[in-house]
Amino acid sequence: MTEKDYKDKRIAVLLSGGVDSSVVVYEMARLGLHPDCYYIKIGPEEQEEWDCSSEEDLEMANAVAHRYGCRLEVIDCHREYWDKVTKYTMDKVRSGFTPNPDVMCNRLIKFGAFDEKKGHEYDLIATGHYAQTEWIDGKKWLTTSPDPVKDQTDFLAQIYDWQLKKALFPIGHYMKGEVRAVAEREHLINAKRKDSQGICFLGRINYNDYIRRYLGECPGDVVEKETGKIIGKHRGLWFHTIGQRHGLGFGGGPWYAIGKDMVSNILYVSHGYDPKEAYRRVFDIHDFHFLTEETDMERITFKIRHTPEFHHARIETLGEGKYRVWSEDMIQGVAPGQFCVVYDQDHHKCIGSAEIDMQTDDILNNLQ
Repeated sequence: MTEKDYKDKRIAVLLSGGVDSSVVVYEMARLGLHPDCYYIKIGPEEQEEWDCSSEEDLEMANAVAHRYGCRLEVIDCHREYWDKVTKYTMDKVRSGFTPNPDVMCNRLIKFGAFDEKKGHEYDLIATGHYAQTEWIDGKKWLTTSPDPVKDQTDFLAQIYDWQLKKALFPIGHYMKGEVRAVAEREHLINAKRKDSQGICFLGRINYNDYIRRYLGECPGDVVEKETGKIIGKHRGLWFHTIGQRHGLGFGGGPWYAIGKDMVSNILYVSHGYDPKEAYRRVFDIHDFHFLTEETDMERITFKIRHTPEFHHARIETLGEGKYRVWSEDMIQGVAPGQFCVVYDQDHHKCIGSAEIDMQTDDILNNLQ
């Protein structure tokens, strides 16, 4: 990017206090730009008891903004986060699905609630995501980062087209190591700060403890799928995800979570480190969200979780907003509620994403 590209643009930077968004401010400053910076405040519903301390984050953000002569303002999106993202998470978990709160945070908060509160005053909203955008035939596409490990296009695959048009990712062309090198060279205050881990609103709070706070416990049987034998008790299906191999806590393992019966409150497991029952080649998705435009999906690549690997597949239209993914590979841990993120055949352009359907054992068995 060049100063000329953004000379007449009003740019807002979402500054979190982490190294990535701080290097975004540096990238702007080296072009002679002084964008307004915003720190988005989010957290659990009851801030007093569940203190997701953001004091250090805000101090870091203040230091970076001050160094480059940028104004910093705190935007409180706590209530919007609870009403939208956290409610989405709890509703999905309660119903037996595997949600992705960070995906919805981008759509509903960073490019949503922030835009309603302040972002509408700006032409572009810059973030520290590892993603890129590219204009192709007059249309703006979300494209992948050269860093396959850090690429975050999967977390952005549910934003709206108008949000994509305003999105700016100044470090998206870098590898993570290069961003760290810039931060260290420029002696940024957070150059050696560790990346945040896990879901953004939890901080140091354990995810299961947070779910227990709002959903409680609902004990039920744990059944070995192959034999029908009860091997233990679970404390609630919402504490387990399809594909889970660690932290199940049942003797005689290893065990692998492969299914849930929400009606009978049963968790199905399979014995072994890598059981056949944990894999699917075919699965259904619904309500596909196209990022830029509806496009042919006969030959695509996709991923269902935040990993460097892409899988080749074709997608069949079933009608009524439903599609079937026919993967060339066997896919581990396919779970309802996960987002299947779809890319072109070269996994360069991100086409969009859809939720994986809840499917019965009969259907899944036929689609092995």
